[in-house]
Amino acid sequence: MSAPAPLYGLVLAGGESRRMGRDKALLDYHGQPMVEWPYRLLAPLCERTFVSVRAAQAAGEVRATLPQIVDGGVGAGPIAGIAAAQAAHPDAAWLVVACDLPFLSDATLRHLVARRGAQAVTAYRSAHDGLPEPLCAIYEPATRTAILAAIDAGRNCPRKFILGTGVPLVDLPEATALDNVNTPEELAAAAERLAGRPTAESTL
Repeated sequence: MSAPAPLYGLVLAGGESRRMGRDKALLDYHGQPMVEWPYRLLAPLCERTFVSVRAAQAAGEVRATLPQIVDGGVGAGPIAGIAAAQAAHPDAAWLVVACDLPFLSDATLRHLVARRGAQAVTAYRSAHDGLPEPLCAIYEPATRTAILAAIDAGRNCPRKFILGTGVPLVDLPEATALDNVNTPEELAAAAERLAGRPTAESTL
């Protein structure tokens, strides 16, 4: 039985944040720019960790301080970042997380990593609609060809990609752990929720 592929981490921070009206990756939820929060959570769990960016963002004051993988122009949206990471390090498995998950915790990530097995993707089941959570998931090297084929066919939705694999999904240990923030209203609500709970529950 062959050894599992090395696990690398990828923070998706290449979005345009249109609904928020300002760069989501730079919002401060935990006393640091939001892009740094998942990066610090991933680093102890992964052999190497990177931030996915668009070329126009690479020299930004915060992103430039972190190891980067620049989108290569293949695909659109989050799947472009995944494809670029797989192209840069095709022999690695990728633990991919979005940069706009203020309730993400070390425990949530460790729970997912512990359930990594022989399947092509290890992903949570959304507590809200039962669908895969593609932006907190592990993509094995074997998915690279299928992801590129999906992109070539104009299918840029990573959730639909996971659905197409038919892999069993993992139940979230905390229902709200992957709630994301896309609008100023959601930002305000998230800030209120975070103010009511200690951030120390996420072990850095």
